[in-house]
This record gives sequence, C-alpha cells and structure tokens, in this order.
Amino acid sequence: MANLAGIREHMEVIGADGVHVGTVDRVENNRIKLARTDSEDYRHHFIDAGLVAEVEGDRLRLSANADVAVSLEEDF
Repeated sequence: MANLAGIREHMEVIGADGVHVGTVDRVENNRIKLARTDSEDYRHHFIDAGLVAEVEGDRLRLSANADVAVSLEEDF
C-alpha cells in the first residue's frame, strides 16, 4: 500500500489498467472518498486504501483493474 499522506484532493484515480475510476475528494477513515461528480447516482463512493498501489504525480494508481475496483466500491 502506498503512503496515504501523498494523496490530495482532485487527484485522478485510475485502475492498474490505466482506466479512470474517479477523482479524490479526500481520505477518510483509511478509505479514499471519491467525488460525487464522477458517480452516476451523484453519491460519494469509497475505495479501501488497501487498493492504493502508488501515487504518480497527480494520479492515484490502484492495484486492481478499474472494473474490479468499481465493483469493490462502497456507497455512502
């Protein structure tokens, strides 16, 4: 797991396959809170911080492909 301290608001979240998953709203309770504007239902979704592989500039790369990461998202 990457260092969560390097994660900033508005970073693009991409899967291991390079496909866009969402945009970081903030880190909350060891989860990445995604911006509502990226979701079809206009709700916040969360990705477990354990899926973070690395921070690459303004991108947050996950260890799972985008389709898998989206299936593991939590709604709130």
